[in-house]
Amino acid sequence: MLELEHEFRVVDIATRLPPTDGGGDPTSRAIGPDRLEREMHQAGITKSAVYPPSQPDTSYLAPNNGVARRSVDRPFVAFARINGTQTPGRKATSRLRNAVASRDEHHTSPSDIEKYAYDDRFHGFVLDPTVDDYPDDEVLAALEDVDLPVIVRGGVDAPPETLADVLLERSFPVVVGRFGGHPLNRELMDEMIDLLDEYDDCYLETSFVRYREQLERALLEHPDRVFFGSGAPACHPNVAVMEILTLDVSEDLLRRAFSKNACRVIEELAPAAKRRG
Repeated sequence: MLELEHEFRVVDIATRLPPTDGGGDPTSRAIGPDRLEREMHQAGITKSAVYPPSQPDTSYLAPNNGVARRSVDRPFVAFARINGTQTPGRKATSRLRNAVASRDEHHTSPSDIEKYAYDDRFHGFVLDPTVDDYPDDEVLAALEDVDLPVIVRGGVDAPPETLADVLLERSFPVVVGRFGGHPLNRELMDEMIDLLDEYDDCYLETSFVRYREQLERALLEHPDRVFFGSGAPACHPNVAVMEILTLDVSEDLLRRAFSKNACRVIEELAPAAKRRG
């Protein structure tokens, strides 16, 4: 695909990178760091938050370290994927299950959170509740202590109401992926946009959001809360950038969505001069 020309600085907070040449999600398009870097350059994306694909019942220690290793000397900012033991629900059976649930060796522990947070290779966390459930209270408390952003995949199996109950009351920044409505559920996207009025540390990222109405509404009503996410490699970053470029909003709002908003929350995505300053 030809290089996409535009005048905006773009950072991407929704990119999966297999930790090894042979690893990763078997359903995703196989892509290594060199090809991913080329595609990001073609789309005019200057930096990307990267993390390993989700895999059930798996320790993410090795995949996270693999992604961090493959990010060296590339415009990639590594995030650590985490998992948990808690299944949300207000029924007695759900409460009982959570009360007796214990962490196995593959589950993320509070000490894991501290190690990732104080390892300068990682700059935040990623959670996919549909695969890995939710962290328990001790892990959530550790996330509050380190105060790094958490990107969470939202959708029909992780709806806005549940995300609010489990995560949004906490003190760390939460970036809800796919506007909280994957796959293409406008009602859930609108509910997630509504929740921005209640939670100051909640943000939305744009990957796999194909509806102009919801994208434009979020940018117009909450101009500081929208982050660009490409969804690469499942979606080519050129396509994701073009979807934002064609919105009927001002250049200032585009600049906020493409870069300014995310850089305010994730310092490592900002230009080097600003980080040093």
